[in-house]
Amino acid sequence: MPEVTQFIDLNMMSVSFLFVVGFIGGLVSGFIGSGGAFVLTPGMMSLGVPGTVAIASNMCHKFPKALVGAYKRFKYGQVDIKLGLIMAISATVGVQIGIKIQHLILDAWGQAGSDLYVSISFLSILTIVGGFVFYDAVKSGSGKETGKSKKVTLAQKIQAINIPPMIHFKTANIRVSLWFTVPVGLATGMLAATIAVGGFIGVPGMIYVLGASSFVASASELVVAFCMGFGGSINWAMSGMIDIRLTLIILAGSLLGVQLGAIGTTYVKEHMIKFVMAFIMLVVAVSRGFAIPKYLVKLNLIEMSEGTVKLLGNISFGIMCLALLSGAGIILGSMWKGKKAEAGMAGNKNIAEEMI
Repeated sequence: MPEVTQFIDLNMMSVSFLFVVGFIGGLVSGFIGSGGAFVLTPGMMSLGVPGTVAIASNMCHKFPKALVGAYKRFKYGQVDIKLGLIMAISATVGVQIGIKIQHLILDAWGQAGSDLYVSISFLSILTIVGGFVFYDAVKSGSGKETGKSKKVTLAQKIQAINIPPMIHFKTANIRVSLWFTVPVGLATGMLAATIAVGGFIGVPGMIYVLGASSFVASASELVVAFCMGFGGSINWAMSGMIDIRLTLIILAGSLLGVQLGAIGTTYVKEHMIKFVMAFIMLVVAVSRGFAIPKYLVKLNLIEMSEGTVKLLGNISFGIMCLALLSGAGIILGSMWKGKKAEAGMAGNKNIAEEMI
């Protein structure tokens, strides 16, 4: 018989922590387009929330927040609605497959097995994708950037393959076969249901596979996140996995952060979005790495003293806090510098006009 899922007790400190995590998750979401779940899910798990409950509650809070972020970014002309909706169709199928896999693991190995699966998935994907995005961000910001988005070789080759139906995405300014959007969307949905972080595949997939710019990819991903979150939440709710208290707390913080993050994209260069994404991914990966021994002990796969397990858990939590604060600091610092530079340019323009 499967274990009965237990919701955690909440106190003022845990509620405050969740609100701050929600704010920073929303800030990151509005800035880089990912749902921010790579911050929110490990943050909730650091408080002892079971992995499946963290994923389900996270997904439930995602779709209203994604809607707000998408609307903001649409007003800046960054959202390709057609690209987002087409990606969302295959992503929704991927979500249902991912939820089925989660149920199978939970039934076979219980909550500890599910938590281990989520943590290993986080560690693997964050390290691989974060490392690649970091490399690309350093390359893009090395002084050779021309101000226009660069399409990597893979995207150029894929766009050159003519398999009907070919679709032109106006805002993204790309023409690509429908069939290449399907695997990207499917993987995005499966990852969203597995670790609630579909944007880690969706955003890089639209950039490096389809050839969209970082601005358009991160903005259009919010459309995908809305559709996936809505459908996935219904499925998780029917399984009793959503803790509505967690959903409402992180949603309150996220709605505040996502608008600020979306505004931030108008003040920074494109490579800065990639840099922030990569930095937070890699630091969170380290945090999850320190949490894995706890689940291995629960499954009797390794032996470790209780004190050591607790120490590793505290280190994991500390690194998570470092990732949250550092990510927020980088984003807000970039916005402040961009705003200051904009004000300086406006002042110089006024002086020049007065001299004329």
